[in-house]
Amino acid sequence: MAVVCVRGPLRKLAGERAEHSLEGATVVELLRALELRHQNMSGWILDERGLIRRHINVFVNGEPGNEDTAVRSGDRVEVVPAITGG
Repeated sequence: MAVVCVRGPLRKLAGERAEHSLEGATVVELLRALELRHQNMSGWILDERGLIRRHINVFVNGEPGNEDTAVRSGDRVEVVPAITGG
């Protein structure tokens, strides 16, 4: 299992838990599993096409990742909403 870590307002949507152990071979599979586990997250990370939203940053073991990035058991996937300002 990989560990998916959510930060900021996403943590509240994920049952107030920052870390989630999930099964999946790619980042998008893990994010879909997270949305299935926490239905109120649906649409916040992945858009209607199943792609990571522009305002979400994903890192796999500290390196930038995307939907197709492969993950293995023990990998750490960080999901961080982008911070914008004016």
